[in-house]
Amino acid sequence: MFMDTLYLFDKFLKPPFFLFAYIAYIMACSKIFSGDLPELMHEILQYFRNDYSMLHSCIFVNRLWCRLAIPLLWEDPFSIAAENDNYYLFTESYKHKNYRFIEIYLHNLNENDKTKLNEYGISENLFPSNTLFNYPSFIKCLNTQNISFSIEEWVEIVRASAIKGQHHINFLIQNTNSQPNFDLNSRRFIFLLLFKIFIRNNVNLHTFEVEIANTLNTIEREYFNSVFELILQNPTFIGNIKNLKLFCNGQIADITFLQCFYFNCNSISSLYFQFSGNNDNKSTEQCLSQIINSQQNLRKILFEDNEYPLNSLKNSNCSNTLKTIIFHNINFRNINTLKEIFEQLNVLESIHILYCLSLNLIIKQIIHITKPFKLKSLFMNETSQIETMQSLLQKSGDYLENIGFELSISNEMKEKLLKLIKKYCTKIKFFKLHGYDNQNIYSAFDLIRNNGQNLNYISINFCKFLVYDHHRLSDDNELSSIILQNLGQILPFRLEYLNLSLKINTSDLEVFLKNSKNTFINKLLIRNKMLIDSEDILPCIKKYIMKEKRVKYLAIEEVFLDKREELYACKNEVKEFKSYNIEVHYFDDLDIQVCDFIKGMD
Repeated sequence: MFMDTLYLFDKFLKPPFFLFAYIAYIMACSKIFSGDLPELMHEILQYFRNDYSMLHSCIFVNRLWCRLAIPLLWEDPFSIAAENDNYYLFTESYKHKNYRFIEIYLHNLNENDKTKLNEYGISENLFPSNTLFNYPSFIKCLNTQNISFSIEEWVEIVRASAIKGQHHINFLIQNTNSQPNFDLNSRRFIFLLLFKIFIRNNVNLHTFEVEIANTLNTIEREYFNSVFELILQNPTFIGNIKNLKLFCNGQIADITFLQCFYFNCNSISSLYFQFSGNNDNKSTEQCLSQIINSQQNLRKILFEDNEYPLNSLKNSNCSNTLKTIIFHNINFRNINTLKEIFEQLNVLESIHILYCLSLNLIIKQIIHITKPFKLKSLFMNETSQIETMQSLLQKSGDYLENIGFELSISNEMKEKLLKLIKKYCTKIKFFKLHGYDNQNIYSAFDLIRNNGQNLNYISINFCKFLVYDHHRLSDDNELSSIILQNLGQILPFRLEYLNLSLKINTSDLEVFLKNSKNTFINKLLIRNKMLIDSEDILPCIKKYIMKEKRVKYLAIEEVFLDKREELYACKNEVKEFKSYNIEVHYFDDLDIQVCDFIKGMD
């Protein structure tokens, strides 16, 4: 009955016991509260909307639960497939990410579209004859890059399966000896078909992310333009979107696709502009400004790689709605209106500055603002004047929660900044420490100790992993030993995230694990710089982490020269950790990227 739902998830994972107990209680009371049960269950399942294994379990409870869980599972399958490491389909000796939901979307094509797909070499026999639900109607989030990537992966799976003769799982393809452009043409057409299907089903799109890379050739740009032409013909498709991301890496030749948003969307609450490369033209800036000014309820905006259309915030309609601004990789050298802009934003609650340049220029404007400057995040990769930094921290210290300094900042500057942060900032939650020395590391310890239980995310990297000269190895050994010998006893009782990228000796690691025995770490990441005579740290991890169940998610990566080995690749070890309720993942899957972390904040 539920075979089509299995296209999304390859195995059944039981929910935690506490949920089963709560489920039993609700079902026992269902006769009394039967009138409110659907609404009650809907509210409960909303808490698990990103826990896909949990939702998958719920579809097997009863029909009601299935009807409530299925829409949540199908809100954004393209992103789940592109980002979720556990989203797999196993076939014989091959392991592919499961993209068969595309077949479900395409099963109800008209005869003309089926004929066209046959011309591209894809048989209609590939698609299921019927489905239990109208799955396209559930879509809430679309990312053009994820759609393209999912289609590419699906076509490759179909091709590989046909070549291997795996027809027993209903993978069929025709004309495998077509021209080399077979994949490109078929991907384009399937991309267009998917948008037709979504539009035909009158989806209520919540998030739309348009990503166009610089590598797209003229034909592909025309293909994307055909999709946007379809959207222009059906403006209600984007009429209710709340989150819009516009990313373009390269020159924008046609701004029609930008115009469609300010003509047809006025309910956007989150707006992300990421325009890199040579985009310095008045038409693009004008279109982006019009998008901003057309919004009535804009609450969050991100400027990435290019500062325009920042000036459009002056006298805009969002002065009484905008609560969050994120600047990522912006050069402030040509911006002189920040004081005026911030003075006009009446309900602004948080500002995030991530790896921006010419900070001295922006700070000189900020310190003259009459309102509080609610700087919540500051991540730096450029040395600034210490006097201006002190002025900034004096004005924003009570608000600052997320900080970090990269290798490009001198150790002398980091030492001075640490002292200022310790003096003015007592609510730090995210602390990223990269590239310190054996002197200012103690100032970093003081900062961790000073913020105590507020700290929830710590990332420490004191190694240059591709450098193996004698002097560097000596520094790595000394710094790593100091950290492991001193860090454990000053950690808070609970951490959401701890990333240790060090040159690890097992004796130092054991000291750290003993000293931190009272700290539970939800996500622990260890990247170990290896030498030929390096010791195996896994027995120590098993003794103090696995058997004491102090971690929920674990990633360990060992780096020797340019080679990387992951604990996740050791399936027997992964299974053993799983028996202790510890999930092992790839290091990069758990590693927090600052911009993504800040964008994901409420």
